[in-house]
Amino acid sequence: MGRSRRTLPEELLLLALDPATGTTAQPQSLDLGLAGAQLVELALAGRIAPDGDRIAVVAPRPTGDPTLDCALELLRRRGAPVRAVHWIGGPRLGLRQTYLSHLERCGMVHAVAGQMCGVLPTTRYQATDTAISREIRARLDSAIRTGVPPDPRTAALAALAHAVGLGKHLYPGNEGRSSRSRLRDLIRHDPMGGLVAHAVMDVQNGVAAQPRRSPAPAGRQAAPGARPVAEPARGVPAQPRRGPMARAAAH
Repeated sequence: MGRSRRTLPEELLLLALDPATGTTAQPQSLDLGLAGAQLVELALAGRIAPDGDRIAVVAPRPTGDPTLDCALELLRRRGAPVRAVHWIGGPRLGLRQTYLSHLERCGMVHAVAGQMCGVLPTTRYQATDTAISREIRARLDSAIRTGVPPDPRTAALAALAHAVGLGKHLYPGNEGRSSRSRLRDLIRHDPMGGLVAHAVMDVQNGVAAQPRRSPAPAGRQAAPGARPVAEPARGVPAQPRRGPMARAAAH
């Protein structure tokens, strides 16, 4: 895979980067989105393919992108198709930082060191060429405003942006409500992007961690005081709980 085309993880990260603050929106869910974007990029490259709700490796040869090839090799070692929700919900510590460092090496962003409260070291990232971010955003805007079905890459990017909660960052306030709704609707234009986006939202909603429950035997009643477990709604990314220290660590 040559460097003439940006990968979906790169585009998703650039889309999430706030030019005013140098930080990324939705930092917790963004790691999940980047893991999902890797799957879509590998599918577009013909290395993996969906198998129901699972991901199967169909061509294990390297793409030439070290980060993607690492994910491809891990998938290959599984031996059997893996559920997308389990893959995305696996350990993904540092994936966002891995891609920020990658973008810095590629010259797409530059790091700015600083301090929080004069004590905690921080690193902000500024895009070196804002035209790239504008072009990515323009593709989403065009798909939303024209109603013309976008290409699979743009449709997948829209699906992932919605899944990680970037809609309120890209189209804020009441005036952006219709755009956020149309962003969500773009999920249907790319099956792989839709599969991965729903997996990202399921992980955030805790679906992947919930064991399947067997029906209770006839005649057996629930224990006194037992409370029914509500099933998380699909299609709406959950918002992680974040305290002050979590927000400081995320940036």
